[in-house]
Amino acid sequence: MRQTVTLPAVRTPAAPPALGGPGLFTVLLAAALPLVDFFIVNVALPAIGTDLAASEAVLELVVAGYGVAYAVLLVLGGRLGDLFGRRRLFLGGMAAFGLTSLACGLAPGAGSLVAARVAQGASAAAMLPQVLATIQSATSGTRRAKAMSLYGATAGLSMVAGQILGGVLVAADVAGTGWRAIFLVNVPVVVLGLVLAARFVPETRSRHPEPVDGPGTVLLAVSLLTLLAPLTEGRAAGWPLWTWLSLAAFPFAAGGFWAVERRADRAGRTPLVPPSLFRVPSMRRGLELMVPFSIGFSGFMFMIALALQQGAGLGPVRAGLALVPMAVAFLFVSLAGPRLIARHGTRVVTAGAVLQGVGVLLIVLAVWRDWPGLDFASLLPGTAVAGAGQALQLPNVLRIVMSEVPPARAGVGSGVMVTTQQSALALGVATLGTLFLTLVPRLGMRDALVTTLLVQLAGIVLTGLLSLRLPRTVG
Repeated sequence: MRQTVTLPAVRTPAAPPALGGPGLFTVLLAAALPLVDFFIVNVALPAIGTDLAASEAVLELVVAGYGVAYAVLLVLGGRLGDLFGRRRLFLGGMAAFGLTSLACGLAPGAGSLVAARVAQGASAAAMLPQVLATIQSATSGTRRAKAMSLYGATAGLSMVAGQILGGVLVAADVAGTGWRAIFLVNVPVVVLGLVLAARFVPETRSRHPEPVDGPGTVLLAVSLLTLLAPLTEGRAAGWPLWTWLSLAAFPFAAGGFWAVERRADRAGRTPLVPPSLFRVPSMRRGLELMVPFSIGFSGFMFMIALALQQGAGLGPVRAGLALVPMAVAFLFVSLAGPRLIARHGTRVVTAGAVLQGVGVLLIVLAVWRDWPGLDFASLLPGTAVAGAGQALQLPNVLRIVMSEVPPARAGVGSGVMVTTQQSALALGVATLGTLFLTLVPRLGMRDALVTTLLVQLAGIVLTGLLSLRLPRTVG
């Protein structure tokens, strides 16, 4: 009798989950929400102050509370996604973002609005790192390159469109909601996103997740708080003693954080921000460039909103619509980004810095020549050229930073990148915005705006010089 021998089945490794078109749309929709909400309040601050009888210091907290909570918790959000599953954190963060947006829209007073904004920033920090980590883990090759370019285009458009949308919603006074509509509009978008995510976003996680780095998390939070809190609140509060003590503590907190992370990295553990990640040239040099770019971007958006409304006398709609050429130019030029990078390499980013600089100079000339009669037509050449230049930089730099990060570290890599970007955005409002507001009483609105734009131009020159250090090709 012949004996049948059954061989054990050979287990083939499971194919990585794929992120299809609807799933990519869903995660990009989620990527837009936090950035829109960072900028959407700029044109609504006067209305919020009047309605809630909020002081200037409280209004700055409405902006800073969101930005600081968002920046402080982003890396932790990326690590939790690696540990518990990115889709799970994505769904939870998006649901929390919708609930906190509702709380912002229904806030009865200034204090409750600030608290809701802090919670909204924390929710965004749970959601956003999962977007990049999912793209990095569930796509490859040309599909990943296209998805990263679309992510960059989404990020840039969201920052400009947030300000435009804010002006339209405040002026429209939908059902008598006034400024509250800028937050309530998130709720139906979140509901749509949750439905799509449950169906189309695949679950991914690190194959070897590490536990949360407690000391690193605390020290990173302390470092960012000691820097961002005094810079964002100092001017409005009159620079009290705590702001100077906080700034003095920042280098010690940052040094302690870096020492703890290096020790953990050398011991074979995975720290919150692995120093070994910065040995990757594409990440290190891309992050160096992202800092001055983001500072200039957010500082410009903040001061142009104030100057057009309070100085040039434009209403929120006209102030927002003045930036439409920037958004349109950004959209069309960013779509050409992947082809340009493939043909010309990262010198495309250098060309973008040159174009952005020319655009800012055109805006300076328009302000000097036409003030206070600035309008859509006088600003159009400068905003369009600056938008085209920004589109050649931001999407491509985001792609460069993540190009060599292994999928197993996608969560921590995306958290580090977005934390750098968000911290720099907050610094832009704190530094260029503070400079502009400090100069207004001394120089007047026009000269203060021109002076601050020229300071931004110096940052653009620095961005262009740093772009020369980028790897010539993108992986």
